Amino acid sequence: MNYVTDDTMNAYLRSVQPMYDGVLGEIQKEAIAAEVPIVPPEVARLLSVLLTMQKPKNILEIGTAVAFSAGLMCRYLPEEGTVTTIDRYEVMLKDARVNIKRMGLEDKIEILEGDAADILPTLEGPYDVIFMDAAKGQYIHFLDDVLRLMKPGSGLVSDNVLQGGDIIESHYAVERRNRTIYKRMREYLYELKHNDKLLTSVIPLGDGVTVSVRKDMK
Repeated sequence: MNYVTDDTMNAYLRSVQPMYDGVLGEIQKEAIAAEVPIVPPEVARLLSVLLTMQKPKNILEIGTAVAFSAGLMCRYLPEEGTVTTIDRYEVMLKDARVNIKRMGLEDKIEILEGDAADILPTLEGPYDVIFMDAAKGQYIHFLDDVLRLMKPGSGLVSDNVLQGGDIIESHYAVERRNRTIYKRMREYLYELKHNDKLLTSVIPLGDGVTVSVRKDMK
């Protein structure tokens, strides 16, 4: 994964933030060793802080991977809280199901298998927090449904939004194969910052994170 902070800063940030304990920590270490794309440690800690502040009951995750972040978010739910997570890649979901069982979270995490573009319109919500960590070029296409699934005060966290720093480059400086994602991510960031329904901060942590809050439009 590309990061917007340099290797020295990443090493320092990780040295002052310990890995998670228990089975969750084991899953985190295994994923990092196998280069499975999970949220980096510093972004995971940001999630922990935000969820402690938000105190959500219902969380929607777009992009399950191996269920590390879903398991992490469950730590900050009340007894009746749930995480609903969407993914279409069976190779990932196979490991996710195993990990959910390892963590004893079968009753807390619901997996919806399929393309988020097809599943999101079928959901009713609202959700207290939505965590977006899926195909980066699709964020802009998911946004209308995501906004519909939020209520005033709901949080939206979007990971990997700065494209390893490419986001600030000229269109012509970006490799041709990355230009579609580059264009769509710039559109997504513009919409987050200019949509009247959202208040958004862009944070240069990991590969870039946005934290948005749904405003009360009354």
